[in-house]
Amino acid sequence: MRRVALLAMLAAGAGWCARQPVRARHGMVATREAHATDIGVAVLESGGNAIDAAVAVGFALAVTHPSAGNLGGGGFLLARFADGRTVFLDFRERAPAKASHDMYLGPDGKVTKDSVLGYRASGVPGTVRGLEMAHRKYGRKKWAELVDPAVQLADGGFPVSYGQARSLRSKDTNERLSQFPESKRIFLHDGRYYEAGDRLVQPELGRVLARIRDRGAKDFYEGETAQLLAADMKEHGGLITLDDLKNYRAIERQPLTGSYRGYAIVTAPPPSSGGVGILQMLGVLEGSGYEKSGFGSAATVHYMAETMRRYFADRSEYMGDPDFYHVPAAGLLSPRYIAGLRSTIDPEHATASASIHPGKPETHESSETTHYSIVDAEGNAVAVTYTLNNSYGSAVTATKLGFLLNNEMDDFAAKPGEPNLFDLVQGEANAIQARKTPLSSMTPTIVLRDGKLYLVVGSPGGPTIINTVLGVLVNVIDFGMNVADAVDAPRLHHQWMPDVLRVERGFSPDTVALLKARGHTIEFENAQGEVAAILAHDGWLEGSADPRTEGTAKGY
Repeated sequence: MRRVALLAMLAAGAGWCARQPVRARHGMVATREAHATDIGVAVLESGGNAIDAAVAVGFALAVTHPSAGNLGGGGFLLARFADGRTVFLDFRERAPAKASHDMYLGPDGKVTKDSVLGYRASGVPGTVRGLEMAHRKYGRKKWAELVDPAVQLADGGFPVSYGQARSLRSKDTNERLSQFPESKRIFLHDGRYYEAGDRLVQPELGRVLARIRDRGAKDFYEGETAQLLAADMKEHGGLITLDDLKNYRAIERQPLTGSYRGYAIVTAPPPSSGGVGILQMLGVLEGSGYEKSGFGSAATVHYMAETMRRYFADRSEYMGDPDFYHVPAAGLLSPRYIAGLRSTIDPEHATASASIHPGKPETHESSETTHYSIVDAEGNAVAVTYTLNNSYGSAVTATKLGFLLNNEMDDFAAKPGEPNLFDLVQGEANAIQARKTPLSSMTPTIVLRDGKLYLVVGSPGGPTIINTVLGVLVNVIDFGMNVADAVDAPRLHHQWMPDVLRVERGFSPDTVALLKARGHTIEFENAQGEVAAILAHDGWLEGSADPRTEGTAKGY
């Protein structure tokens, strides 16, 4: 209640700081879970760089944050090095070779539950290969040193937090995980449930991590782990084969770049839809004067919602895997196209989503989750967002392996034109195809000011990720908040369809009433996203994990 009251005061325009960020001089780590944060800081203190810490944190979260941290999923890593180089690693899950366009349609033409629950919901995992690629190309410390802390956590166990215990006991989690014997045994304690403070020991996962520590990613994709996973898939009707695992490759892509009010934005390219979305929406906001009414005003929220609505209409038509589909990113981000979008916004009235259709960009070209942010003493910055898709993924724990599998196949358009798990409407550009990467909303983002590192940010949350990251960016740049206030401030989300403006509780009742008067249909959310952010300012690193979670930020 205290947090809600503070946010309400902030939303009403109170000119004070609700919370101070964590400050440090040398390095900073912000993650969803305290053990992972501590491991990341220990790596930095022992001479590792930000990439080393990112690898160690990724494996630690696979143990301590099973709803999203993973070996059985995938994600994106964005890095900006102190010498100015930038890199984006795509280790997103991929469709198995046996995948097909209509694989989730039943005899009645309707989408089955197979894209969200069970073995058939999983794409080929990429996390282990992606972290290995990051370490091989950009890391400094020995691989075994980075994986071993996760091995120790799995073998020795760790105390379950209050939030994690509640998550595992929730009705939805219980109903899903209890359908699969290994998930029920490990994560539901065979129906006895974990209480806060109970120790969660995961010996099967520990053995997998030990093999990865000793033999590298090759074990996961070709060795004993791969053999066990492929056999488990075959026995339970899954599609992933040993060949799918052997053939998986992480991809290094060129980050997407743009600018906003003189700040340089480095963000995620396709197959993320987030980077294009961030740059398009910032382009619409810039020059509009939307910010003059102040944070939390009805006029500001209305203009942001209308901007979001227009991008998500474009997303439904034009975003997909750039290796399979030509994503017209340059057209979607051209100044003329953005100016056209801006001109359609009525500052006093909501535009019905049914009257908005994907635009006509020029075709020229010059595309449950968790996020963590890391900056090291040299000024190298890493933003990682990785996922199982839904909380606890497909609910399947691989037999004899101890890790949950993703349900990332639902991020494809199982039936183009119809909503998916997140109520997102998507088109043929994101239809299922063998070996294709599903479209993602993950948006790790780095901001530079005067050519120097300024902000590292990202969030989980399905399609809300894009708008959550947008909100933090404008809170810092346009509304002058410190990084903790920018993370804490109430959030909003509009994704075109359904035609609903979702807002966190914390906006003032007057703001909500004025938004309704403008024609918005309002739904309240208790919490949106899970930001981990770091701001570099005046020789200090300022870190903030999200108070909506049990996340922590720590520096040295």
